[in-house]
Amino acid sequence: MGKIGGKLVIATHNAGKLKEIAALLAPFGVDCISAGALGLPEPPETGITFAENALIKARAAAQASGLPALADDSGLCVAALGGRPGVYTADWAERQRFEGPSGRDWYMAMGKVEGLLCEHGPDVDRSCWFACVLAIATPDGETAVYEGRANGTLTWPPRGTMGFGYDPVFVPLGETRTFAEHDPQEKHKISHRADAFAKLVKDQFGQ
Repeated sequence: MGKIGGKLVIATHNAGKLKEIAALLAPFGVDCISAGALGLPEPPETGITFAENALIKARAAAQASGLPALADDSGLCVAALGGRPGVYTADWAERQRFEGPSGRDWYMAMGKVEGLLCEHGPDVDRSCWFACVLAIATPDGETAVYEGRANGTLTWPPRGTMGFGYDPVFVPLGETRTFAEHDPQEKHKISHRADAFAKLVKDQFGQ
């Protein structure tokens, strides 16, 4: 497919994700705008893999906006839980209607993961990884996919305030701090999204 440049739609309604992706692309002169800011609907994520869901979102945003679009699908995979929550990472954080306003309760989701691990006993394998797949789609249907990963372990209770999602319980390999205790610029260098972006940048910008 052709190289991206100029304006790029980021197929997300998540302000934290937009900020992180925009920061990674800023050095290459790419002007990012979110699907949320354009009022684009969120398509149903019916895929069973990260790549399928990323492509669904990128294609929908490209068709609706008439601009190239970038989407990611990412999640936490826990070894002892057979790779769960995986592609259902965000679903585990969905509030039930009786619990209050619509939205996502990440503390509840982190607690669910910890509760399932505790069922395996004190010696449970706490290894895990964050996976990220980036998909680019153009209005004429061209696509490209890039996969990244960050390995680590789970900790409890959650620590840190600088991340989002499951960041407060994820300790990357070689570190004692959680992702949520890392400065955003530090995290950009070692995250699963950074790994996927390194592959995208090499392909798209030759760097």
